[in-house]
Amino acid sequence: MKSLVRDPIDVSKLAEAVSSNHLGASTTFVGSVRRGPEDGPVQAIEYTAYEEMAEAELARIVSEATERWPEVELAVQHRLGLVSVGEASVAVVAGAPHRAQAFEACRYVIEELKKRVPIWKKEVLDGGVERWREDGADAEGKR
Repeated sequence: MKSLVRDPIDVSKLAEAVSSNHLGASTTFVGSVRRGPEDGPVQAIEYTAYEEMAEAELARIVSEATERWPEVELAVQHRLGLVSVGEASVAVVAGAPHRAQAFEACRYVIEELKKRVPIWKKEVLDGGVERWREDGADAEGKR
């Protein structure tokens, strides 16, 4: 399953990819484009990436997670292109024999993805204004 996608993320397909009779727990994280008081008048985010490097880094993160939690199955997708408010931009699903493993592996993957994978965000605001955004910060670095 490809990690970087341009079409909407189908979380149910990701869940199917990690389902098995020997896995009794699954955890799903879905990150969506938001328009909140702290974000300003966001209409969408355009995600771009150095795709070859991003896919390789995502594969390394998944490999690290499966080394730490060998019984866990993982599925990860991140959108590229223009993603509107309310749409999913990233999803991680972890299937494991027990809930603790599923939660830990899911959290590890999303936290490492946000830190290490070269994906950039350009916000599209009301009126067509655009601004680059760091994770958790606006273009001026304010959090």
